[in-house]
Amino acid sequence: MSGEATVKNSRYERKFFIQNFSPVRAETYIKHNPARFTQIFHQRFINNIYLDTPKLTFFLDNVVGKSTRKKIRIRWYGELFGKVEKPVLEFKLKSGATGTKLSFPLSGFTLDKNFNHNILKAVFEKSDLPEWVREELFTVEPALINRYSRKYFQSFDKLFRTTIDYQLKYIHVDRTFNSFLRMKSDNSSVIVELKYGYEEDNNASLITNYFPFRMTKSSKYVNGIEIFRQSLAL
Repeated sequence: MSGEATVKNSRYERKFFIQNFSPVRAETYIKHNPARFTQIFHQRFINNIYLDTPKLTFFLDNVVGKSTRKKIRIRWYGELFGKVEKPVLEFKLKSGATGTKLSFPLSGFTLDKNFNHNILKAVFEKSDLPEWVREELFTVEPALINRYSRKYFQSFDKLFRTTIDYQLKYIHVDRTFNSFLRMKSDNSSVIVELKYGYEEDNNASLITNYFPFRMTKSSKYVNGIEIFRQSLAL
């Protein structure tokens, strides 16, 4: 495995968090948009383990609206539990409304009741990662697992992409011991994202003006952490 990152250039990600709105209905609006979106990939499940500092620095930076912020996560596709094949470590770096993503392949691991922070440390040690990444990983630990189904669409001119996320699930994860019994499902919400390059921002409103839903600040990581913090307060 190479220690070099796969880098996605800076782009906008406009989010629409919609409640009591079916994914089928959202897909209908996307396909009838004048940008002529068509599906470009098969539907698949996305799984993430989010990493944060013990004091949840990344979560709090997002909540207070800090202009420069980041997320660190491990992503893979398909089944949630069991052998995790081809996981990818991702750094999402945001500056204002634009963001960049750095991706690093990781060694495989197993997500089961024996999973803990030491398992992740072993994964990082076996993976070919740059030294600066290893230093960042020393300061973080697993904070949340989430999972959702995603559909992908692209505009006719190939300058804009949209995704529909639904069947959202949030799972509490602990540093040392995990039974994965603390799990919350959200089947009433849909998240639509519009993604495009920096130079296309002036034309984005030609697409969003035809969406019947409002742009919102939304983070699945923040939503998941808040769900479990609220449940502890009850």
